[in-house]
Amino acid sequence: MSLSGHLKEFRKRLFRSAIFVLLGSVGGWFVFDPVFQLLQRPVLDVATEKHIQATINFGSVVGALDLRTQVSIFLGILISSPIWLYQLWAFLSPGLKSKERRWTITFMATALPLFFSGCYLAWVSLPGFVTSLLSFTPEGSANVINASEYILFTLRILLVFGVAFVLPAILVLLNAAGVITARGILKSWRLAVFVIAVIGALATPVSDPMSMFLVMAPMVALYFAAAGIAMANDKRRARRLALVDASIESELSE
Repeated sequence: MSLSGHLKEFRKRLFRSAIFVLLGSVGGWFVFDPVFQLLQRPVLDVATEKHIQATINFGSVVGALDLRTQVSIFLGILISSPIWLYQLWAFLSPGLKSKERRWTITFMATALPLFFSGCYLAWVSLPGFVTSLLSFTPEGSANVINASEYILFTLRILLVFGVAFVLPAILVLLNAAGVITARGILKSWRLAVFVIAVIGALATPVSDPMSMFLVMAPMVALYFAAAGIAMANDKRRARRLALVDASIESELSE
């Protein structure tokens, strides 16, 4: 395919992705109210249980419209992610070999469940984060929370958790491509645990060490699970190379 053909193909895939993102954003616009109720529920529950004056407010006239638009676009991208990811894969797949294509499909089929699992863990942990943060409110004072800042705070936590859970799948993909080995992954386990601790600290902006541990534990387990898969793949690759070498030696000896 010529360069102009590639550009036309890319434009077609991009246009299709934009259409589905737009449709998802329209759907996100209509489900904004229940989503916002779910996101602000931890604040209201903590305020009721701890007898703290905490409310979520909009700081300007256009604040509610601006926040609704941002959340709708975010939901549109999230809802349409299988579609635009498929469009991206469809654009790249003609240039991939059959083996690379299989690994890419496996990566996509694994990455999406891992991403949503990380988001689910963040959602389950969110009330604990909010409780710890609001507990610093002095007695007799009110915690007036900006709605935009609070929603962006929750979305950031969801994204950090989701992306962190996808990282082991990236390691397996790099191993399948021959970029890294299982020995290299295991050799860097100290650095990996340190990076996971940093991610856990950033994703859990609370002083409770147990919350950070609950974030780190599944990430460390996924890291060593990725190392185990990479080790099995390295052994399979080594056996295949040994068979090829043996066949070559037998042909030369004949």
